[in-house]
Amino acid sequence: MADELTSPKERSHRLATFAREAIQEASGINRAATGRDVPYEATVDRQPGKPIERVDPDGIVFVEFELMGGVLEWIGDELLKASPILTGTYMRSHVLFVDGAEHEPGAMLTEGASEYAFVNRQPYARKIERGLSPQAPDGVYEVIAALANRRFGNQARIRYSFRSLSGGKDRTDRQPAIIVRPR
Repeated sequence: MADELTSPKERSHRLATFAREAIQEASGINRAATGRDVPYEATVDRQPGKPIERVDPDGIVFVEFELMGGVLEWIGDELLKASPILTGTYMRSHVLFVDGAEHEPGAMLTEGASEYAFVNRQPYARKIERGLSPQAPDGVYEVIAALANRRFGNQARIRYSFRSLSGGKDRTDRQPAIIVRPR
């Protein structure tokens, strides 16, 4: 019976069972934290896409959850909620850049990017950040960046900064930004 429990086939089966249970537990924790199922990618014995059931007896199952989508969605929603509204132009002018390229709303988000940046296109966004809007006396971007960092700091480095929309070095073109870099 001891040989049966330690056979390569049985060890593979036990490792696969343990991995599936751990993935299920982590998925539940992620669902509770984000309010949605979080997609993941499993790599078995250093082979992406290899079925977990085929793990080697002394193999490795590595699972990476794609959590950035939830982080970015939360930040985007909070920017909309915190935006002062007179005409709605400021609220509609938040833009997401993924590794320096503008992300089209509704397009599939690129997981695995090294940097995500939210920027507002309106020239008066800097005035709003200085508290010159009675609807947002503490600004918008700096406040949301601090809240996001507190909430998601274990998943990403989130900070308030300024970014140029044109990509140049002209300081007058720099707009308030929330910079998100995955950990």
